[in-house]
Amino acid sequence: MKNKTAYLGLLLAFALILSYIETIIPFQSGIPGIKLGLANLAVVLCLYLFGWKEALVLTTVKALLGGFMFGSMSMMIYSMAGALISALIMIILKKTHWFHVPVVSAAGGVAHNMGQILVAFFVVETYGIVYYVPILVIAGLLTGILIGMVAALVLPYIQTILSKGNP
Repeated sequence: MKNKTAYLGLLLAFALILSYIETIIPFQSGIPGIKLGLANLAVVLCLYLFGWKEALVLTTVKALLGGFMFGSMSMMIYSMAGALISALIMIILKKTHWFHVPVVSAAGGVAHNMGQILVAFFVVETYGIVYYVPILVIAGLLTGILIGMVAALVLPYIQTILSKGNP
């Protein structure tokens, strides 16, 4: 594909802009670790537009740069764990061709939260963290479905633009 690097750069910029927006939106769930996951829209789009390798690179760079720009080292570790597990689950589900975009995204949302809870388990070294799992599963499902629905709506338009070779 012509200009693939430029498009991937735009997706990374989009992800970082969404990460920034998420830091300034006053979304208070009252539960630590629950976020909307807006930047994952770029990862889902990348997975369906360009493939699994590109999506894996995008999610890794997004987690690193997002941590440097809008967070801390600990946030970067949590984000990286969640991002990689999420990307792997979404890649596997997409490769089966059995699931629609919102389902793949929802599974990615849940996997992201489970990756973060695994890191938290090793950091805090207590089983009490397990009580967050049901809440994080529900949050991951809801936010993942929302992100997946948006991705499913815009993917045909972006694919049309890319197929025509227009910027």
